[in-house]
Amino acid sequence: MSKESTRSGTAGYTPLVSVVVPVYNELQVLPMLHERLTTVLEALPIRYEIVLVDDGSRDGSGQYMAQLALSVSEVRAVRLARNFGKEAALTAGLHHARGDAVIVIDADLQDPPELIPAMLQAWQEGADVVAMKRRSRAGETRFKTLSAHVFYRLLNRISEVSIPEDTGDFRLMSRQAVDALAQLPERNRYMKGLFAWIGLPTTVIEYDRAPRAAGTSQWDYLSLFRLAFEGVTSFSVAPLRIAMALGVFTALAGCLFGAWIIVKTLVMGDTVPGYPSMAAIMTFLGGVQLISIGLLGEYVGKTYFEAKQRPLYLVRDVVERTRVIEKSVLKPVELHRHVA
Repeated sequence: MSKESTRSGTAGYTPLVSVVVPVYNELQVLPMLHERLTTVLEALPIRYEIVLVDDGSRDGSGQYMAQLALSVSEVRAVRLARNFGKEAALTAGLHHARGDAVIVIDADLQDPPELIPAMLQAWQEGADVVAMKRRSRAGETRFKTLSAHVFYRLLNRISEVSIPEDTGDFRLMSRQAVDALAQLPERNRYMKGLFAWIGLPTTVIEYDRAPRAAGTSQWDYLSLFRLAFEGVTSFSVAPLRIAMALGVFTALAGCLFGAWIIVKTLVMGDTVPGYPSMAAIMTFLGGVQLISIGLLGEYVGKTYFEAKQRPLYLVRDVVERTRVIEKSVLKPVELHRHVA
């Protein structure tokens, strides 16, 4: 079947759309999420599935998702063995999605499901990736908004890949794009960068981001900083080059300072005064060295984790209305138990 037939639903084929939702401690918002997603998807001329990925939630989200999956045939609950992080949970959802088009959306409803028809329209018109660009970010502090604005532009400037600015995980991908993404096996994953790395025809749609529908965000500033640092070090060696440039600059400054002391002593007859300035310079150079070693260690550490070849995530079980597939953490064996 051609790609055009798959997208347009012609030739007697109705396209299947998967909606992937990574979830971590979102019990309060899950009922509203399912209601709004269902309302939007039911009104479209498509078949659909909702893939909820529980990333080791501790508030009962996993149990709620399993019960929902057993009662609603369009919902599949993928429960991970523990908390592996959002990037791993998102990867798990993409691996389990079966759709001709796959939509990624957060559980907090800051990204409105009502935009899905516009995303599908762009996909049917030929886009393999539909990236949703945030025009505004309601419900977030000015500092968070400003820091995100600066980060995306800084990352785009130093990265070897053009990453759309002000775009999060909310996007649509064609089956071709999802299959291309599945070929990237790296363990240190910054999904926004990986989405851009695969290329393929991309359409950008701007929208206004809403406040959280319920609950509180699991992302504090430290977690956001870690994610930002992961993005920078995963898609650029600029920090290493900056450290090298700083080393060259300080070495040159040290040589010039030493020459000035020699000239001052021989020509002007001044003796070298005390050593406060020398202590300050040594402290500065020590800091530069430690920063450089730390950056080098970050890249070496990434190589170390990649060399281990550990799986990105481990699945506790996959719950559907027709069956529960239990996946052992110790053995790669699937056991099927039918549920009435």
